[in-house]
Amino acid sequence: LLAGQGFATVYNLQGGIKAWDGRTAAGPPEAGLTPLTGNETPAEWIVLSYGLEEGLRSFYAAMAAASGNSRVALLLGELAAVEDRHKERLFQLYTRLLPQPLERRAFEERIDAGQMEGGFTTEDFIRLQGPAVETVTGVLDLAMGLETQALDLYLRLGRRIAAEADRQVFLDLAEEEKTHLRHLGSLLDRQ
Repeated sequence: LLAGQGFATVYNLQGGIKAWDGRTAAGPPEAGLTPLTGNETPAEWIVLSYGLEEGLRSFYAAMAAASGNSRVALLLGELAAVEDRHKERLFQLYTRLLPQPLERRAFEERIDAGQMEGGFTTEDFIRLQGPAVETVTGVLDLAMGLETQALDLYLRLGRRIAAEADRQVFLDLAEEEKTHLRHLGSLLDRQ
């Protein structure tokens, strides 16, 4: 996130922020990185972003359906709806970018929705994070981490797109992620 904001000297603490409170991060350092080469066209970035949003929406929806806690299920449903709104914004941008864009159904057939923000497959993420979404606090903690990754992604994409109007869509999505993070933080403070 800091590197995406233009900070030149950024260090990655082994174990991440969770290392500060005694929890231990597991897995290789490259786990969870979004698959960007830097050579993608704006349309390819949109397809990738749309798939990541759908993967996250699917995760939230699956966890909501499996939850036995009505408060947790409601929160997860709300988070899934946010991802749907982001997908709609991305599709609108896609239709503006190309002279002959695909129809919605054909566009969605191109989407790889098996991957979420952070580069995880939806199935792996459910297996790894399922226990974290058993409480409202766990859902909020997890959602804040995922939304921070989305914020970073949209800021980076916004800087790579040459056309001002198209760049602004990604920067607007980044602002929506910031607003969403503030909302999640205020919900967490009330727990």
